[in-house]
Amino acid sequence: MVSLLIALIFLAFVSLGLPVSLVGSVWPILHADIGVPLTWAGIVSTIISLGKIAASLSSARLGRRLSAGWISGLGTLLTAVALFAFSLSRSFFAICAWSLVYGYGSGAIDAALNHYVTLHYRARHLSWLHCFWGVGAAISPYIMGWALARGSGWPGGYQAVALLQLGLAVVLLATLPLWLRDGRTAGYARLGAGAAGVAGTAGAEEGTKRTEAPRPPGLPQLLRVRGLGSMLLGFFSYCAVETTTYMWASTWLVEQRGVDAGTAATCASLFFIGLTLGRFLSGFVSDRLGDRMMIRLGSAVVLLGIVLVLMPFAASWPALLGLVGIGIGCAPIFPSIIHATPANFGTENAQAIIGVEIASANAGAILIPPFFGVVAGRLGIHLFPVFLLVFAILMILLTERLNRILRYDRR
Repeated sequence: MVSLLIALIFLAFVSLGLPVSLVGSVWPILHADIGVPLTWAGIVSTIISLGKIAASLSSARLGRRLSAGWISGLGTLLTAVALFAFSLSRSFFAICAWSLVYGYGSGAIDAALNHYVTLHYRARHLSWLHCFWGVGAAISPYIMGWALARGSGWPGGYQAVALLQLGLAVVLLATLPLWLRDGRTAGYARLGAGAAGVAGTAGAEEGTKRTEAPRPPGLPQLLRVRGLGSMLLGFFSYCAVETTTYMWASTWLVEQRGVDAGTAATCASLFFIGLTLGRFLSGFVSDRLGDRMMIRLGSAVVLLGIVLVLMPFAASWPALLGLVGIGIGCAPIFPSIIHATPANFGTENAQAIIGVEIASANAGAILIPPFFGVVAGRLGIHLFPVFLLVFAILMILLTERLNRILRYDRR
């Protein structure tokens, strides 16, 4: 039963990744159909991220009332409804409204599943969980291409993904007893002293009424937790590196290295290949090395990849290799930060803190790529690798500062 449940959770994360690249892949057609400028795509993606942030910040309160299984099932159902409504929308306002609904549903699933897998499974399962998100993100452009090729247009692509989401929602809601039973039996020994009791505590939490749970701490109270500020800023910096890389790599290759636009678009996908492959491979070593070492190793590989992009080689292959390296380096950082949360800050606040961490990550994804666009417009696109380097160094400094705080507090 444990293996069946984790398979369902992995499938849920494939579904979570499916709609991620739909807007970008279809926007050249969609914007003309609804009569808005091409540049307004950023507004839609920002609204989706705002919905995810709102869901992440409310995840602890939502978790008091519903189990992770219910949140995943209902959240998936909500995203299916939003995607289907999106396909019927013919105004920019309606698309923005349903994008907010979709963002909230996907954000609720993201926070709930990250928290559940962190408490009940090993580090390798969290790495593989995020690997499956990459699989979903890679599949959706092919679904949209299939819909366009058969004449269904972009609404047909959205409806196909909505049907997949609806099917998964039915499966998740039909298998709710698995979540309750495995919540009591699926725990593993984990990082940190006293971690052996985490699974039993979490299982009891899944099996009891949420109204009996203690009220989760508010954001001001959480921000007073020692070391959390460094962690949130470090996570923010990590997502700045990740999202700036995949959003601006193609433009940099074209403008700075003279690569033609078609080739550059294909080459930029190397980052996602590295990210997905890295998360798959890191799952085999993360339990043995531990979260802290995985973050350090990932950060070192990110730096190496940025240096390859930064070096002024005449050939373009070192830069392309660097993009793969950045993806591989980023791979273990996100899941390792999430998985280390109970060991770093205690299981009692883990759900609330994971929600805030994911909100911080989404804030980095919203703010920093557009900020680099302003920088590039004023100072030049050639600063792309330097920009990445600054945030990578900031990420390392902040995560290491957290490590020093934790070592000092545990003496």
